[in-house]
Amino acid sequence: MKGPLRSLRDGPADLHRAAIQLAKSAHLLPAAVVLPVAPDRVPPGLTVLPLAEIGPELLAAPVLHPVVAARLPMHAAGAGRVHVFRPEDGGEEHYAVEIGRPDRTLPVLARLHSACFTGDVLGSLKCDCGPQLRAALAQMGAEGAGVLLYLNQEGRGIGLANKLRAYALQDQGFDTVEANHRLGFEDDERDFRLGAGLLRRLGFSAVRLLTNNPRKIEMMRANGITVAERVPLRAGKTEQNAGYLATKAAKSGHLL
Repeated sequence: MKGPLRSLRDGPADLHRAAIQLAKSAHLLPAAVVLPVAPDRVPPGLTVLPLAEIGPELLAAPVLHPVVAARLPMHAAGAGRVHVFRPEDGGEEHYAVEIGRPDRTLPVLARLHSACFTGDVLGSLKCDCGPQLRAALAQMGAEGAGVLLYLNQEGRGIGLANKLRAYALQDQGFDTVEANHRLGFEDDERDFRLGAGLLRRLGFSAVRLLTNNPRKIEMMRANGITVAERVPLRAGKTEQNAGYLATKAAKSGHLL
């Protein structure tokens, strides 16, 4: 991880890319040992899958199915409902939180919020996630309706363990993006197709999106969701996360 690293490039890298993507899908460090295996000499207990089959599966949008929904009175609003969705591939569940009774014929005030255990639960001062979550719910409550999609994509999609590895690198002086790159991840590994799919499942086709991230707007529109308005969400700036927010604006294009 420290480098400098020496690269050897020879031949196609499709198999290697698939191995890296498979590791990422399991929230493992994106590293793999790739060895030739003769079809007639497969070691016992080893699962062998053709690249032609697993490649499309790794790139496909997750298929989500509703599991249960129940009424839940919340601080943000007296009336609320929580929906749980489970993907076919056995991955993490994702949640949709309805505030009030949103009108499906109008653009709904919506927020795509990625899970942040350290910020949402522990009140971390390294990010603005917890304050953004509470501010979004408060605004939906004030307007009387909204939907918050709580997507289990911790650490911009790299998982909690890798996020803490990135934090350790940040303590050595690297910014958020640099730390992700040193671990072998992209700037942002999240899949916002999940949010578009959940909105369609819930009967919404247009949103007023609470976000500072232009990529979310692009992904919603690319997946058939009309973004009628971007609603800025400014909350949670602290002395401890000033550098983090500056990196989001400079390297990830967030509109702060």
